[in-house]
Amino acid sequence: MLMKSLLAPSRAALMSGVAATALVLSGMAATAETIRWARVGDSLTLDPHSQNEGPTHTVAHHIYETLVERELDGSLSPRLATEWGITEEDDTVWFFTIREGVKFHDGSEMTVEDVVFSLDRARTTPSGMAALHAAVEEVTAVDDRTVHVRLSGPAPLYVQNLTNTFIMSKAWAEANDVMVAPNFAAGEEAYSIRNAMGTGPYMLVERDPEVRTVMRVFEDHWDDAPAVTEIIYTPISEAATRVAALLSGEVDIVQDVPVQDIARLEQTAGIQVVRGPENRNIFFSYDMTSETLASSNADTNPFANPQVREAMAMAVNRNAIQQVVMRGESQPSAAPLPPFVNGWTEEKHAFDEPDLEAARNLMTEAGFPDGFSVQLDCPNDRYLNDESICQALVGMMAQIGITVNLNAQTRSLHFPLIENWETDFYMLGWGVPTFDSQYVFDFLVHSREGSYGSFNGSRYSNPELDAKIQSLATMTDLDARNAIIAEIWDQVMEDRIFLNIHNQVLAYAMRDGVNLDVHPENQPRMTTVTFD
Repeated sequence: MLMKSLLAPSRAALMSGVAATALVLSGMAATAETIRWARVGDSLTLDPHSQNEGPTHTVAHHIYETLVERELDGSLSPRLATEWGITEEDDTVWFFTIREGVKFHDGSEMTVEDVVFSLDRARTTPSGMAALHAAVEEVTAVDDRTVHVRLSGPAPLYVQNLTNTFIMSKAWAEANDVMVAPNFAAGEEAYSIRNAMGTGPYMLVERDPEVRTVMRVFEDHWDDAPAVTEIIYTPISEAATRVAALLSGEVDIVQDVPVQDIARLEQTAGIQVVRGPENRNIFFSYDMTSETLASSNADTNPFANPQVREAMAMAVNRNAIQQVVMRGESQPSAAPLPPFVNGWTEEKHAFDEPDLEAARNLMTEAGFPDGFSVQLDCPNDRYLNDESICQALVGMMAQIGITVNLNAQTRSLHFPLIENWETDFYMLGWGVPTFDSQYVFDFLVHSREGSYGSFNGSRYSNPELDAKIQSLATMTDLDARNAIIAEIWDQVMEDRIFLNIHNQVLAYAMRDGVNLDVHPENQPRMTTVTFD
């Protein structure tokens, strides 16, 4: 267990306190100004551009800010930009009017130069955000309130890519030698990994990775003061301990409620649960192109054979995973994108019941009548019941002769395996903050080159498809663009790059008197918390 400070008094004490929930809740409730917030995993880094990962962005949104923000209904709202649009003179240029009177946490004023620097930093590899800005050719300050972003062609949807691109202080970056985002996958160290200088509603006070992060309200923030003035953020990887912490009153909000505990918490006095679908799907993928697999006993690469990939898809029982592993709290789907996203269709969502006999026949036709062995890499602290889903898949693959050796570990070790091409077979979850299929294609489907394909752990490469993907960034005819998206998805589904399982459904639990809506990106803002 990775707890030291907040929950250090003893795990046994927490567990024994569950029976006295009502008394403890009344005796240990936090003040209305402090929120003690727990979830399964920590932010991987405080560097705002190093890693494109949900929990990392969630913490960053409190310390840093973006030009635009995604609201609960999916719409965009102004943050550090008050206006934006395509210039009348040149349809390849976006303008952003930068908010006046914004200060960094050190008291310095944010300027257009900070915005230019931040966008350039975010689009420069090894930044994890580079693929979002692949079509950007130049970022310039036109005057003291206006920034222009020139793209390689008309890009009517570019602003959708900015909801997780944070603005940081250029002077602070220069002073601390972090002008370029550190390479997370390579384990590169940098001052910005544990320190921060943003304009957000909260200032970083304490950072102890995997233990706790403390943030306090920034008194000189440009926006209205939030009800929450202090945040104590604590990663609790163990599901039982996370729930016990809520029941004992040691935390006020649990973001990742274990599916097996939702019904019980809904019936517990002093606790409320809110639910909502997440803009995220959970899938498996595999090395499709290497000649052999490092973890397999096969002489060739079984995953390079389309019959093997089809057999695996036929062996997966998505409904069983939903009913047994997820306790009904998921949306089974064959489509490797959530229904929120432009490009999703009912046809892609549909899936067949398992056909083990047909799957075994395909394995024989593919030259693997006795199957093969392979390692499956899986996170155990990122997605809802992630390790349990992987364990279920192990059993399903065994039914068609594939012996899967499960390697489950923390996500800080898991994600670099994908980014560094050190995994043969892996689980991944993918949210789509742009609400458009191009985001999936840029990161997961495009060949790994330049800023593209940073999470393409399958090694899939199709030059014709790459050209179509790149064309999406600058297509102005949206009907034609959607037709290209459909063509790309048809090829992706035919090639079975992904073995999709389901769309994730969220539940937040909190003590009575605390109110927080489920965020579709699973990036709740403590600025939106209200108290009864």
